[in-house]
Amino acid sequence: QVQLVESGGGLVQAGGSLTLSCAASGGIFSAYAMGWFRQGPGKEREFVATISWNGVSTRYADSVKGRFTISRDNAKNSVYLLMNSLKPEDTAVYYCAAKHRVTGIVPGEYDYWGQGTQVTVSS
Repeated sequence: QVQLVESGGGLVQAGGSLTLSCAASGGIFSAYAMGWFRQGPGKEREFVATISWNGVSTRYADSVKGRFTISRDNAKNSVYLLMNSLKPEDTAVYYCAAKHRVTGIVPGEYDYWGQGTQVTVSS
């Protein structure tokens, strides 16, 4: 059983930056691909970014490509999401998630989820 805890959310002005962190425990972190998802008010949970177990392979939603960067540190059992040039439409609860084997973009493919961290971007 893997436990995931996100941190780093907050209130930021449009154009600003935030870095989200997700700390994992209870499993072999390097065995999992990791993903970031978000859920805005009244919206379904959507894919943001994913990274392979070794950090070699990444994939991004078109809406964040070029602005967000996902990374991981297996020695620290952590995954990160650097968010630059934030827009009001990035406002959402951000979740990290873990899945076995390969990366994925569908929430249902993921086995473990954190509780989420709120990101609010003001205009």
